[in-house]
Amino acid sequence: MRHGLLLLVVAALFNLAGCGDATDALPTTLRFTAIPGEDETRLREKFQPVAAYLTKELGVKVEYVHATKYAASVEMFKNQQVLLAWFGGLTGAQARAAVPGSRAIAQGVEDPKYHSYFIAHTDAGLERSDAFPKGIAGKTFTFGDKLSTSGRLMPEHFIRTSTGTSPTDFLGSDPQFSGSHDKTCELVAAGAVQLGAVSYTTYDRRVKEGTTDPSACKIIWQTPDYADYNFTAHPKLEEAFGAGFTDKLQKAILAMQGDALLGGFQRSGMIAAKNEDFQAIHDLAVKLGLLR
Repeated sequence: MRHGLLLLVVAALFNLAGCGDATDALPTTLRFTAIPGEDETRLREKFQPVAAYLTKELGVKVEYVHATKYAASVEMFKNQQVLLAWFGGLTGAQARAAVPGSRAIAQGVEDPKYHSYFIAHTDAGLERSDAFPKGIAGKTFTFGDKLSTSGRLMPEHFIRTSTGTSPTDFLGSDPQFSGSHDKTCELVAAGAVQLGAVSYTTYDRRVKEGTTDPSACKIIWQTPDYADYNFTAHPKLEEAFGAGFTDKLQKAILAMQGDALLGGFQRSGMIAAKNEDFQAIHDLAVKLGLLR
């Protein structure tokens, strides 16, 4: 009886040890994600060719993993479910603050000078101007996701600096949050809300595709420029795939060419990035209580 019990205890200890090894095992597949500023189908079409390209260039299997929300992409990075992510300026700042040693390694050629559009349904009676459109006061308004740089953080910042008050106080009601740039365009175009803030690349793409009618859903203001999207690498990459792997990954991303790889990004190319490029975004996020 005692001998049998001893064997059971020993077996249990071995099983626990085995479970620990499995949990702590280093990944053999490089998984990456992105903020879901567009619908899932479009994102998979954008990133699957990138995954195939990186697999070939790096000699390790690379997979895209879809994140359903902006906050989820940051959590996946923090929890090492992914070791690379295409973040916006704000989510990138949050991820790098949460994971010491993580690095912004690449951005689009256009990303150091990104901007947002304020768009309006034609019935709002507003026209495009170079000055901040103070005529939006008292009208219904939607941001994108709560953690979107171009759909929330920077538009809110410009409302505050241009009016001296919060969006809620200036608009006369709480702004909505659509969840994505595409949804913002759809809501404004349908007249469900009178105005919205949206990434310029999403709006321009939708107009080009014919999914947004610029006569019904009009640009009324273009914000000043700011830094935005970036690829951020997790420090675990070096442990999982060897010393110098992050630099090798950066080199492969910067070498991406052609519409098959860059078309989905709506970028003309990729350039190097570093954490300091997004310090202003980090500081603003802290100021608005979106980052500690």
